[in-house]
Order: sequence, then structure tokens, then C-alpha cells
Amino acid sequence: QVQLVESGGGLVQPGGSLRLSCAASGSIFSMYAMGWYRQAPGKERDLIARITSGGTTDYADSVKDRFTISRDNAKNTVYLQMNSLKPEDTAVYYCNANFSYYNDGILNRSWGQGTQVTVSS
Repeated sequence: QVQLVESGGGLVQPGGSLRLSCAASGSIFSMYAMGWYRQAPGKERDLIARITSGGTTDYADSVKDRFTISRDNAKNTVYLQMNSLKPEDTAVYYCNANFSYYNDGILNRSWGQGTQVTVSS
């Protein structure tokens, strides 16, 4: 079973920065796209950044030019560098990974446990 462990959340002032990490562990044959979602109180969980195994990235408009997603394929780890943080970025952030256990083309999906990011003065 694959587990995703997130770290790096916390409290930061507006305009500040945080870096989230998400490491996947377990028996993984191939890791495909990885992404970051966030969920604010009373709202749905939304995709904010995604990166393919080849490094192609995509961002939600709300975080474009402020957040950067990257990955280390050797470590099965995805990162989210968040700059110029705003109070509206406050949410629980979840990482997501798509992978296969074997060389069979079957796609599996796993989620991290979530990490709280609070932007407040």
C-alpha cells in the first residue's frame, strides 16, 4: 500500500512563504502525475497545481505566478513552494499521486493526510 506523508504547513503572515513536501512510500512501479489540492472550510477540495512525470506543470488561476510545484522522481516526492501568501490561501492542503503497483497499466490513486496552512497577521 502506498502512503503519502505531507509536511511543511503552518501559520504565516500575509506576503510570506511556505514550502510543502509530500513523500510517497511503498511498492511503486511507476509514479505518474502528482498534484496539490486544497480545501477551505465549507468549500470543496480544489486542484491548485499538478505536475506530470515529465515535469509539465499546470496551475489554478488563483495561485498562478505565486506557487510553484516540483518533484523529485528518484524520491517519489512532490513539493509546493508558496510565495506571496494571502489570507484566502488558508486551507488544508492535500497531495495526490497517481501510480501503478506493477507493469500492468492499472492506475491507482492515493491521498496525503492533509496539512493546515493558515495565512494571518
